[in-house]
Amino acid sequence: MFLTEAAAYPAVAEIAQSAYERLVEGEDIDYQVLSDLVGEASGKGVLRAMNQKYSPAAFEAIIMPVLREIGRQAPIRSSRPAWQPGDGDPLTVGLPHHL
Repeated sequence: MFLTEAAAYPAVAEIAQSAYERLVEGEDIDYQVLSDLVGEASGKGVLRAMNQKYSPAAFEAIIMPVLREIGRQAPIRSSRPAWQPGDGDPLTVGLPHHL
């Protein structure tokens, strides 16, 4: 669907074509490619146009599998600083010391 809907937007169409070709070849599509596709489609107004063109259920059926795959593959980034050797016991760092 992205390939068809993005025909007028070369940047989106190029990413969609690349993803489609990988699918045809039986290859996995990296989450970054899918993320780029959604980002470009959003930035160029393709998602907005699809949302207006299709019913809410149809739009969700088109976009949600892509978003779920991004969520499944994307690494989870922690906002916590990584423990480094020499920082103390990682299980007790930051706890008050009892005398």
